[in-house]
Amino acid sequence: MKHLLKRFEIFRSLKARLFVILLLAGLIPAIGMRIGILSNYEDRAVELRTNDVQNQFKILANHLVTLGYMHSQDSDVVNAELEQFTNLYDGRVLIIDRNFKVIKDTYGISEGKFIISEEVINCFNGISTSNYDDVNGYIEITTPIIETAPKEAPVGSSIAGAGAAIDSAAVTGDTTVGVMLTSVSTDNIVAMLNGLSKRAHVFEIIVMVLFAAFAFIMAHLVTAPFERITAAINAVKAGFTDEKIEVDDYLETEHIVDAFNQMRGRMKLLDDSRQEFVSNVSHELKTPLTSMKVLADSLIAQEEVPNELYREFMTDIADEIERENTIINDLLSLVKMDLKEAQPSITQVDVNVLIELIMKRLRPIAAKSEVELIFESLRPVMAQIDEVKITLAFTNLVENAIKYNNPHGWVRVTLDANHQYFTLEVADNGIGIPEDSLDHIYERFYRVDKSHSREIGGTGLGLSITRNAILMHRGTIEAKSTEGEGTRFTVRIPLIYT
Repeated sequence: MKHLLKRFEIFRSLKARLFVILLLAGLIPAIGMRIGILSNYEDRAVELRTNDVQNQFKILANHLVTLGYMHSQDSDVVNAELEQFTNLYDGRVLIIDRNFKVIKDTYGISEGKFIISEEVINCFNGISTSNYDDVNGYIEITTPIIETAPKEAPVGSSIAGAGAAIDSAAVTGDTTVGVMLTSVSTDNIVAMLNGLSKRAHVFEIIVMVLFAAFAFIMAHLVTAPFERITAAINAVKAGFTDEKIEVDDYLETEHIVDAFNQMRGRMKLLDDSRQEFVSNVSHELKTPLTSMKVLADSLIAQEEVPNELYREFMTDIADEIERENTIINDLLSLVKMDLKEAQPSITQVDVNVLIELIMKRLRPIAAKSEVELIFESLRPVMAQIDEVKITLAFTNLVENAIKYNNPHGWVRVTLDANHQYFTLEVADNGIGIPEDSLDHIYERFYRVDKSHSREIGGTGLGLSITRNAILMHRGTIEAKSTEGEGTRFTVRIPLIYT
């Protein structure tokens, strides 16, 4: 079976299929034309031969009646004509009288025998027939032998004055006194058909060669753009080039190329993002380690370290370890969000209670930063969500609003819902986000103000984690901000997880 499939593997090629289709498109009409021409010639030749024979034997039938051949078969003239017709048409003539008896057979086989067939009976009833037997190669024709006999009959009378006169006219009556059953050979028609068929086969071979060349050229021209696309894609895959592919021969190739270029651009963007992510992760993880190493080396380099300095350095090392732990935990959370197969653990959750717990946990941080924390719930909300992931997302939003705020500022959290979605709005009057940074705030390790983020312990992963958690719930997140005035994040999540 495998070898058989390999043999037909070529027909998976577009060029091979086009070649076969174009070749058949030329051959099928050629074959149909040959069959049609030969069939029409055969029908026309048989029709002409039949008409010719019928005309000749109608004349012969008149001679048979005139010379009394139906009563005596001794007429040398008629016998000579019969012999002549037999040789001319390479056939056989049977003369049958009214008793269905064969009185003459040019082959001398059936004389004295009786023939009762449908064709003979129909001919006696005035219906001449002709049948073509293409298997045995002959035409069978029936011709009536009609005898005309005169007879007297009164046709009318007239009375004028005192006398009357009776006029008579001669009227003829036709009687079928016999049937000629003729079999005519069609060997010459068959010979002509064979000759035409040979010429037609030669014509088919010529057409096949011409259409094969035409099909090969057309298949090559049609598939050449696709081959160029394949070569260009292979060059990009091998790393020989990074240029856009341009093959605009057809609308279809243009669409394929555009789709590939878009995919290539997307892959390049993802690759750049991956490289930047790796670089940022390396930098973020290396920075606390570097700080800890400097602090440790400073302690090691001193022989007698005061307890106060030792405690200060160890406190700094503990802070760097905590920072490293925070970065690692955020990375793990982000990786879990990115896993496509990671299904959220959906349960029915009271969102009002969830937000109140988040606010309760963050109030000490807000109080430390002298930021007022306000929660406003417009209606009770029950939703199907992953409580852990949504808690992490909402915590990040509120915590960022607190951290990137001004002293004596405020953070307002508003919860609302309709029949399809619930909406959480986190607004503040903090430092705001520059307009040119709004499109990048969800990128991993992106910071608007790196120095300020470093001071407050930001890793640049919080909003990326938040966005992934919301997208996992088929939700949306939107940010609007004015630098120096504040920021507002609006989150919309379906009430029912689908």
